Amino acid sequence: MRSFHRPSYKPRKYYITNYRIEAPTLRVIDDKGAQIGVISKQEALRLAQEKYVDLVLIAQHAKPPVAKLIDFKKFLYQEEKKEKEAKKGIKKSGSKDISLSLFIGVADLERLENKGKEFLKEGYQVRVNMLLKGREVMKKPMAFDLMNKYIGSLGEVNVSKPPRLEGRVIRAVVAKRK
Repeated sequence: MRSFHRPSYKPRKYYITNYRIEAPTLRVIDDKGAQIGVISKQEALRLAQEKYVDLVLIAQHAKPPVAKLIDFKKFLYQEEKKEKEAKKGIKKSGSKDISLSLFIGVADLERLENKGKEFLKEGYQVRVNMLLKGREVMKKPMAFDLMNKYIGSLGEVNVSKPPRLEGRVIRAVVAKRK
């Protein structure tokens, strides 16, 4: 049976426009941001028709409710732009994982070193894991040497958790030095 990926639910923001507005009087703002004043709903709708724009209810719970004379599609576009701009300001946080093995090749180790440096430059913490399989468990000193060599190759970093054996996995956490 095939499973389907369903996008996460994102509640939409709904706006009341034109004739759907129920308040008898409104504080009206024009498209340039200048306040027209407190007028009746019919007068506000007449002004919107004259200017070929929509009357959009902005603050429903204010006394009196606030409405704006603006092209509704343009208004939605501006709101979407503001949301995207707000998302840009959010700093990435979290961590990235890098997995090593005891008998890793030189080229693979260099590739993972570059990847680790890249993650640190982007501001992530790097969790370094090394799973010891089978008889590799008997070569713990060799595994710790490789882990310390890898951490040393990342350059100037803060080691928040030094390499430690947890079961069959050696784990360490490093972050960029500030």
